[in-house]
Amino acid sequence: MSREFPSEACLTPKLNGLGMSPTVAMNELCDELRSRGRSIAKLGLGQSPFAVPAPVVAALEANAWRKDYLAVRGLRALREAVADYHRRRHGVACSGDDVLIGPGSKELMFLLQVVYRGDLVIPTPAWVSYAPQARILGREVQLVHTDAASGWRLLPEQLDALCRAAPHRPRILILNYPSNPTGGTYTARQIEALGEVARAHGVIVLSDEIYGELHFEGRHTSIARSYPEGTIISSGLSKWCGAGGWRLGTFAFPAKLRWLLDAMAVVASESFTTTSAPIQHAAVRAFEGGQEIEDYLRRARQILAALAQAAARTLRAAGIQVEPAAGAFYLFPDFSPLADGLRARGIETSDALCARLLEDAGVALLPGSAFGRSRRELTARIALVDFDGARAMAGLTAARDGGAIDDDFLRTYCFTVIDAIERLCAWARQGAAPAPRPA
Repeated sequence: MSREFPSEACLTPKLNGLGMSPTVAMNELCDELRSRGRSIAKLGLGQSPFAVPAPVVAALEANAWRKDYLAVRGLRALREAVADYHRRRHGVACSGDDVLIGPGSKELMFLLQVVYRGDLVIPTPAWVSYAPQARILGREVQLVHTDAASGWRLLPEQLDALCRAAPHRPRILILNYPSNPTGGTYTARQIEALGEVARAHGVIVLSDEIYGELHFEGRHTSIARSYPEGTIISSGLSKWCGAGGWRLGTFAFPAKLRWLLDAMAVVASESFTTTSAPIQHAAVRAFEGGQEIEDYLRRARQILAALAQAAARTLRAAGIQVEPAAGAFYLFPDFSPLADGLRARGIETSDALCARLLEDAGVALLPGSAFGRSRRELTARIALVDFDGARAMAGLTAARDGGAIDDDFLRTYCFTVIDAIERLCAWARQGAAPAPRPA
């Protein structure tokens, strides 16, 4: 008698209820709909609209021949460049020995939870993969819900209350700012207050600063400045350098947490082994900075700030609540002021809201439920990215007025996003979507 062939019943129970990452799933759905001829505005996946800076591309071309395995912890020159970047940008004491390189910060976050047995504390709304990673590993997840009144920020008293409720449990707090999904950030004073609470309770802070260089005013402040001994800074190339598909992430550890870096390196040696050699060599140029990269970042910030402000104005004029963004390329609108009209159309959850918006108006958003919010809360994330960032930067450079961005500029260079926001608002107000305009 033959044995029954393995089936999905053999999967680990920790995967029960987990699906594809919502951002990835939405992106693939949009691509499928576009392949069928649908005009879809892709405001779901948070991928930088800007090209990789030219000097970084040149560095990749120059190093494409490299084929050898590199050290598990990363190329020494890159680790030194990352350490110097954090010293230069954030005033954080750091050496190359404190840096770990991985194939994306997402992978490094997963390895951190593999080696550290603490609870994961996540302020919501939060990036879609923090909690699922913890659940895959069987880690305890403690969600701390923020609200629009606080600008979707974690308050020190919330962290203090959570820690006091179970004072002896080891914890990792994930602090992401500028925020995915809200675009909000913290002031230096707010960050310092959170650092004081984390220090008092011995909480390790994983500071996800992947959008730090996209602070609209260029004034991002790392919590590692006020809580250096307990903060791991997470960064990479995907957002500020436009190189999401290159898959390179960095963790910078304080000296007191070297044992944690060492443990992650052991697991890395048995999993991904090392990060792509040509990408690591090219990344040295990215973290070295310089005037050309500074000009790139200045233009990116200027375009994103103007686009976020224009989109927020349009949303508010339609009666949709939205907090102002201070960085990154996101908005997190709340449609609850329109709840009665939406309910009359059978829309009572954020999932239904986004599904109908995609079907009726061809605009792809992600529901607030994907970011740890209640399904009954009519929130969603808008990624302001469906435009040609290289073309927009070139247009800004060529502008005769010194680079001012007005509505005409946004309609010329960011038309798909502006048009999508207008269609979204018309759909939300009236219940009938205007015909999508040509892509």
